[in-house]
Amino acid sequence: MASRTPNTVSIAGVDPSGGAGVLADVKAMSALGAYACGVICALTAQNTQGVTGIHPVPVEFVRQQIDTLFADVKIDAAKIGMLGTAAVTKAVAEAMQKWSPPQLVLDPVMVAKSGDELLTKDAVASLREALLPLATIITPNLPEAGVLLGHRGPETLKEMARAAEKLRRLMSDAGNRWVLLKGGHLPASDAIDLLHDGDKMIELPAKRIDTKNTHGTGCTLSSAIAALLPQYADVPEAVRRAKLYLTEAIRYSGALDVGKGHGPVHHFHGLWGKASPDRER
Repeated sequence: MASRTPNTVSIAGVDPSGGAGVLADVKAMSALGAYACGVICALTAQNTQGVTGIHPVPVEFVRQQIDTLFADVKIDAAKIGMLGTAAVTKAVAEAMQKWSPPQLVLDPVMVAKSGDELLTKDAVASLREALLPLATIITPNLPEAGVLLGHRGPETLKEMARAAEKLRRLMSDAGNRWVLLKGGHLPASDAIDLLHDGDKMIELPAKRIDTKNTHGTGCTLSSAIAALLPQYADVPEAVRRAKLYLTEAIRYSGALDVGKGHGPVHHFHGLWGKASPDRER
């Protein structure tokens, strides 16, 4: 493990309810021992039930936020989430090339849990062409994988493996580049994710937890990975620990009472005491 507290940054949108986006990322990173910074790429009017509005941050101000932060703070890992537009996506990609953080986690956020679109269609090509090649690890779910590959999302574990291989080929040819393809959309009692580096295909199963509190799970997992990558040299180990953290955050989500829709996970389940995970909301 790293001896110094790592500095991490979430480059994403803001969810005012705190269940997803930069606020959720900062919680997860902090809970896992990293110092968390944030760059805001989009503002949303959002709660646990849906998104009612999106307001992009001006491109030049996104660029200024990144340049100002990286000029002063040694960033060990960056997590990229909701970018919103093609112009912002391109600006973030250029900034990542300029500053080259040691670890870059890309969560290709396209659709909210409520079904609301969070990434414009013209931004998908920019994300695929400009950001994927820079990432240490990408963390798409099955629908996002389908969009990135230009066809329907995988519907079986075998199709997931083929999709993971295709996604890995979109990334840099350099070593230590990984795809974490999340299998939560498959209809099975176990949610199996696949972790692939172009050679190894590692299955990462997890028991499903019966709860509606799944708002921001993708944001939380990717930011947990960003927090742990500087602390563990082995990528699979960092991902396994991040998945365990998310599983427990989901398990203890019932200890919170936030909103009437898909509630958030409990980012601080390990720090606030072990309240009952089964409390009725």
